[in-house]
Amino acid sequence: MRPGAVTVAAVRSAALLLGLAGFGGTLWYGLDEPGNALAFGTLIALGELARWGAPLHMGAPSVLGELRGSEPAPLAAAGALAYALLGTSAGTATTHGVLQTVAVVVAAGLAGIVPHIARGRGPGLDQLARRVLTVGFAALCFQPLYNSGAVTEHLGQGPAYALFLVLLLVLTALCDAVLAALTLRARTGFPYGPLLRDELRALLGIGSAVCATGTVMALGVAAAGLWALPVLAVPLLLTQVSFRRYAAVRTVNRQTIASLARATEIAGCTPPGHARRVAALSAAVGRELGLSGTELTVLEHAALMHDIGQLSLVDPVAGGATALLPPEEQRRIALLGGEVVRRTGVPEAVAVVVERQADPYREQPPAARIVRAVNAYDDLAGDGAGAALGALERLRLGTARDYHPDVVECLARVLARGGGAGVTPAVPG
Repeated sequence: MRPGAVTVAAVRSAALLLGLAGFGGTLWYGLDEPGNALAFGTLIALGELARWGAPLHMGAPSVLGELRGSEPAPLAAAGALAYALLGTSAGTATTHGVLQTVAVVVAAGLAGIVPHIARGRGPGLDQLARRVLTVGFAALCFQPLYNSGAVTEHLGQGPAYALFLVLLLVLTALCDAVLAALTLRARTGFPYGPLLRDELRALLGIGSAVCATGTVMALGVAAAGLWALPVLAVPLLLTQVSFRRYAAVRTVNRQTIASLARATEIAGCTPPGHARRVAALSAAVGRELGLSGTELTVLEHAALMHDIGQLSLVDPVAGGATALLPPEEQRRIALLGGEVVRRTGVPEAVAVVVERQADPYREQPPAARIVRAVNAYDDLAGDGAGAALGALERLRLGTARDYHPDVVECLARVLARGGGAGVTPAVPG
């Protein structure tokens, strides 16, 4: 078994064992405070039912979004964290403990995702495993300390207690980010550092709203009782609606870019699938080089539209292979492409990458270096490992001026692992 598969299996197995322990412990010892369990379980189930299909990592390229398979359920996450950090309800101490917390969260979560699974849109197993492990982590950090009296003895119920809950939620969010980056690293082979950085950036968005709502819910129920739950859920629901609209706009923008990229194929300027292959492989190389989520988005969009300048040509390029053209002609097509991209309303950063893809690599931004090398590889590589190796060798011979050596070597490593999201043939390194 591959090391990556072992890591994923270990995370899922740990979550499964924790879930089974939660159910077993709850069945053995009985359900404490059924009213609290029902209220929080209902909130979590409703939050899962309100789950939508837009990826939480809005800055990540679509290829990684597909690999993550993450469909945010912020209300369910906030409710689960609040139950894990619930010490009192309307002034009465709770005793539900770690195992019951895990059991309620798992049962309610499964109840909420059944309709999504029936429609074939359920969350991935990695995401479910992370939910179980992070909630278990939060409950394990809080419940034993609170039930022993150590928290109230040293912190009381004032600002220090609230700060303690915030600190636990920050640690829980970091735990979730580490697990998310670890499982994605195992599945893709991308460097761990940039993946973790993207996960931490995501915490500054709706992740911070989830943590804040979880803290306020725990404090609100402690002071006022369960009626505070629906009131405190409203702000996060409004945030979720706004975020969903923003995600819809981003989705429409990307669909527009993909449609423009297909225009070159429909017009017969480029081979079928060329833009998609270049975009997927460019994203993989960019991730290997440590580009951030925003940079990867610009890179993927530029890669999708890198050949759009060919639509302005009177005489089409044979086979659409711009890598075989003289440098002056490559430059002219790139400049035409940049002008076309600007007229579409796509961000300026994308147009800059498109128009500078034919420059000498010492004068190019990193994204343009990647697009140029990957486009040349796809233009030169044919069917079979021999043609792919020949294309890679031609890129290595061109590292004096045309192709950045680091980009070419990263491309070789990505290809050796199987290519970009499975769309490019693998070749030996």
